[in-house]
Amino acid sequence: MSTHQRRLVMLGIAFMAVLLVVVSYLYAARAAKENIQLAGDRQLQIIALDIESVLERYETLPFAISYLPLTTQALLNSKDKVLIQTLNQNLQELAEQAKVAAIYLMDVKGNTIAASNWASSQSYMGQNFGFRPYFSEAIGAARPGHFYAIGNTTSIPGYFISQPVYPPGSKRGSLPPLGVIAVKISLDEFEQAWHSSEEPIALSDSQGVVFLSNRQAWKYHSLKPLTNTVQQNLKDTLQYGGKSIAPVAQLPLIEQKGFDDYLLRPIGRLQWQLMLFPDQGKVLRAGLQTALLVTLILVIVLAFAAFYDQRQRRLEEGRLAQRALKQAADELELHIAQRTRQLTQANEELEAKYRKLKQTENLLRSTQNEMVQAGKLAMLGQMATGITHELNQPLTAIRAFADNAITFMNRGRHEQAQANLEHISHASERMGSIIAQLKGFARKSPNAIAVVDVPLAIKSAVSLLQSEIERRGVHLQILAGQPATVLGDTVRIEQVLINLIRNALDAVEASQVRDVQVRLESDQQMVRIVISDSGTGIPQHVAEHLFEPFFTTKEVGQGLGLGLAISSSIVQAMNGSLSAGNREQGGAEFIVCIPVYLSS
Repeated sequence: MSTHQRRLVMLGIAFMAVLLVVVSYLYAARAAKENIQLAGDRQLQIIALDIESVLERYETLPFAISYLPLTTQALLNSKDKVLIQTLNQNLQELAEQAKVAAIYLMDVKGNTIAASNWASSQSYMGQNFGFRPYFSEAIGAARPGHFYAIGNTTSIPGYFISQPVYPPGSKRGSLPPLGVIAVKISLDEFEQAWHSSEEPIALSDSQGVVFLSNRQAWKYHSLKPLTNTVQQNLKDTLQYGGKSIAPVAQLPLIEQKGFDDYLLRPIGRLQWQLMLFPDQGKVLRAGLQTALLVTLILVIVLAFAAFYDQRQRRLEEGRLAQRALKQAADELELHIAQRTRQLTQANEELEAKYRKLKQTENLLRSTQNEMVQAGKLAMLGQMATGITHELNQPLTAIRAFADNAITFMNRGRHEQAQANLEHISHASERMGSIIAQLKGFARKSPNAIAVVDVPLAIKSAVSLLQSEIERRGVHLQILAGQPATVLGDTVRIEQVLINLIRNALDAVEASQVRDVQVRLESDQQMVRIVISDSGTGIPQHVAEHLFEPFFTTKEVGQGLGLGLAISSSIVQAMNGSLSAGNREQGGAEFIVCIPVYLSS
C-alpha cells in the first residue's frame, strides 16, 4: 500500500470515528434530557400537590371564624375593649393551634379591630388594609378573597385568605357584610425545603413575578418585562412592598445561569406558575461520558490497528535502516577524519592566540603597575617641598639640642644635658616615622589583597600631606569616626586618597574660603569616601575628559594628567568606582565606592 493510499484510509477511519462519537453523544444527551424531564415532571407534581394541599387546608378557617358570635359582636361593638381583648386572645390561640402567621378582623373601612398578634411589636391593631385586593373582594364582591403579598406592617410575605362577616342570623349575601376576617399563611417552609434541591425551583404569580425560589437573586423579578399598568397596580396594592420589579434578564449573567429552559405547572386559585429548571449540565455530562466511552473504545481499537501497521512498517524500515546505517558509517568515518584535522589545526591556532594574549596581559599588568609606581613617585616629587620641611624642622632641632647638651655637660649640668638628649631622641623618632611612612608609600606594591582599615588609610594619607595642608592654609575636616573595612591594597588606597586630597588642595588654593572635607560613609554593601572642596568646581568641558590619561588642566611641569586615570584604575581593580561631580553649594566632590568587607 502506497503512502497516499495509507493516508486516504486513515482519513476515512478518522471521519467514521468522529461521526460515531458525535452520534453517540447526541443519542446519550437526548436520552438524558428525556429522563431529566420525566423526573422534573414528577418532582413538579409532588411540589404542586404539597402547595395546593396547604392552601386548601386553610381555605375553611376564615369561613368558620366568620360564624363565631364573638366575631360579629366585636364588629357591632368595636368600642368594647373587654370584648375586643377576648376576641384577640381567641384569635391568638386559634393562630397558634392552626399554625398560621396571623388572623385578624377588619371593619367595613379596612381598619383592623382585632388581631392574633395584638401583643406583638408588629401588631395589626389599628392598621388599615382597605387597599388590599383580598379586602375589596370580600367586602365589595361578597366572596372569599385570595392574595399573596409582602406584609405592609411586618414586611414578611404570606398568602392571605379572606371571608366577609355578615350580621348574626342573616343569610349570607342577603345583607351587606359587617367586616372581613383574614388569615395570613406563611409559605417559607416550601422555600426552605427547596434549598435541598440542586435544580432551581421558582413560584411566580399570574403576572410572571417570582415570589418564592431557592435562587434568592430571582425573587421579586419577572419572567418578562411588565407593562406600566401592571407595575402601577403592584405599587397601589403594595403587593411586593413597593419594590420595582425588573426582568430576570437584567440580572448579571452569572445569576441568569439555568433560566433559559424550564418545566411549568400551574397551581392554585390565583393562577400561579410552578417552575423547575432542570440542570442542563447533566445532559451535557451524560453526552460527554458516553462520547468519552466510545472514544476510549475507538482509541483502543485504533491503537491495536496502528500497532500492527507500525510493526510491519518498522520491520521494513529496519531492513532499509541497516543498509543506510552501513552507508552512513562509511561517510561518518570520512567526516570524522576531516573534522579531526580541522579541530587539530583550530586548536593549534587557539593555543598560539592564547599565548599571545597571556603575554599581552602580563605586559599590560606590568605596565599598569609601573604606571602606578610612577604616579606614586611623581606624587612624592610634588610633595618634596613639604617633606623637606617636615625633615628640616627635626634636623634643626637636633643640632640645637646637641650644641646645648655639649655646653651643659661642659658645665656639669647633666640633668639639662640629659633633657636635651631626650629631645634629640624624640626628634629622631619623628624623622624615622616620616621616613618609614615615605618608604612604605614609595615601595612597589606586591598586589597583595588584604583587609584594609579605611579610617586608618585616610589618617595615613592626610599625615603625608599635613605639611602641605598647613603651608597652604587649608582647613581640612575629617569625618571618619565609624569603622569600615574593604579588601584591597593599603598602599594603593592611600595613593588614591593622596591624589584626590592634593587635587582638592590645588582646587581651593585660589579661593577665599579654603575648606576640604574627607567624609566616610558605609552601609551593608558599600564603603563611600567623599572628598569635597570649596573651589570653583569642575567645568563641563573638563568633566567629559576628567579620567582620561594625560589630560590635565594644570600648568606644564605641575602634573602629567595620570593621577585620576591611575586612581580610577586602582579603584576598579577592587570592584569599585570613582566618580566626580559638582556640589549644589559650590565646589567639587570625588566619590570613591568600594564593596564593604564583612568579617564572618
